[in-house]
Amino acid sequence: MWGHRFVKEGCHSASFTKLGVLQHDGLFYGLYERSENKETFSHLYEIGTSRENIFLAYRTIKSNQGSKTPGIDGLTIKDIEQRPEYELVSEIQNKLKNYLPKNVRRKLIKKDNGKMRPLGIPCILDRIIQRCFKQVLEPIAEAQFYKHSYGFRPIRSTHHAMARVRFLINQASMQFVVDIDILVFWQCQPCIAHEATLERGYPR
Repeated sequence: MWGHRFVKEGCHSASFTKLGVLQHDGLFYGLYERSENKETFSHLYEIGTSRENIFLAYRTIKSNQGSKTPGIDGLTIKDIEQRPEYELVSEIQNKLKNYLPKNVRRKLIKKDNGKMRPLGIPCILDRIIQRCFKQVLEPIAEAQFYKHSYGFRPIRSTHHAMARVRFLINQASMQFVVDIDILVFWQCQPCIAHEATLERGYPR
């Protein structure tokens, strides 16, 4: 029901464009271009809570295998699918008037080195809400990021970072790679790191 209505009403699937920026009817790419031109933004909340953006967030979350994993409330994407689409849109818009996310379920995943990595699993509705705002904020942030930054960005991976390293070795005669654990920096100097991040992001 959800997929058929989404296409019928003209809400096209998302596609990736310049630098992996999510585009939906040109809206998100427009945000990217404005950010690239150092413009400031207003009314982003209205975009984030729009019916079309919520539908897009739902479809994106649904395509992720993790949508079948429940949070603390025991619900998965299957439970969301059973509801009328207008009901989901209305619930999210109402929740955001005084939003308080539910607790995150903690699960420990064993790493290759034998250590355990803590994984946080939000409730499915919180995941959709988070996705709504990620879709709006991501193109704005992407336009400001360094073009050779590859971690946790759309259409980028460690393979791209390795290709860049090989290029610099072969073309620029560089010979050293410095490995820095950014997590340790945040843990040792949380106040400095957060202040710097907020100061850099505030003008937007």
